[in-house]
Amino acid sequence: MPSLSIKDVPESLLEAMRQRAARNHRSLQGELMALIVQAAEAEAQTTVAPAKPTTAQKSIEQIAAEHRARWPQPLKAGPRAVDIIRAERDAR
Repeated sequence: MPSLSIKDVPESLLEAMRQRAARNHRSLQGELMALIVQAAEAEAQTTVAPAKPTTAQKSIEQIAAEHRARWPQPLKAGPRAVDIIRAERDAR
């Protein structure tokens, strides 16, 4: 596997990275690799084009209006679930 080297790192930055690695229970190399992976994944997510809304997508209001147009009368209320369960329980 290829290696990566960073030269002339300020001592304060190196110490901050060591402390971060310790907090995350990683070696310094493991912490740096995790940061590189995180940055690469974030870059990959931002380069994907966001989905464009299509004409097939409808708002909630449009769907509700279509529903009301198809079924202008509300559905008749059927038996409640609790009543069905009680009847089944009492039948035992």
